[in-house]
Amino acid sequence: MPFEHTAVDGTDPVLAAEGVSVHRDGQRILEEVTLSVPTGSRALVRGPSGAGKTTLFSILGLLDLPDSGRVVVDGTDATTLSERRRARLRRDTIGFVFQDFQLIPDLTARENALVPQTHSGPRDEAWIDELLTRLGIAHQADQYPATLSGGEKQRVAIARALANRPAVILADEPTGQLDPDTTANVIELLIGLHESAETALVTISHDPALESVFDRTVTLQDGRLHSHY
Repeated sequence: MPFEHTAVDGTDPVLAAEGVSVHRDGQRILEEVTLSVPTGSRALVRGPSGAGKTTLFSILGLLDLPDSGRVVVDGTDATTLSERRRARLRRDTIGFVFQDFQLIPDLTARENALVPQTHSGPRDEAWIDELLTRLGIAHQADQYPATLSGGEKQRVAIARALANRPAVILADEPTGQLDPDTTANVIELLIGLHESAETALVTISHDPALESVFDRTVTLQDGRLHSHY
């Protein structure tokens, strides 16, 4: 039966995976994974180490292609696109927050946050400055990553993820390298910005403490996705 790209509330999802399967070296990594993310919603994907979370992150973020199935982003079936068009769709519609921050060491905090705008037309530097202010790191805009704490680096990463006002933010273990107090602060900021920017948020994490702040939680186990609320 064909997959219906309609969310529970009747709206089209901004991000949807249909029957996504990935196998590597004869091993099943993902098997028939289906997920629909409505505009403005936030979903948490939980699962133990080795469950396939990182692979799912790469597939949903158009960083890799599934062996079968498809990923639809903002109404476009990304699995049918050329690599160049897929990269453009990724740049224009998806913001990434990585566990290890992935900041460029020889760029300042502000320059790192501006990176997604480099190839997307005129820069909107006022938006970046607003993000840095709302994240509480405007005073460190000219600092380099080596001088920042883990929480500060993650705030820069969040600003970078929102630089192009994406339709969806993908966060991979965004609190994995943070202490509990910093984790609570960063998640509060991420949720607040997600709500005000009206973007969808998909967070992949093993941390059960995050479940209470998400609209929906799904569990990835042995390559299969199980829904619960």
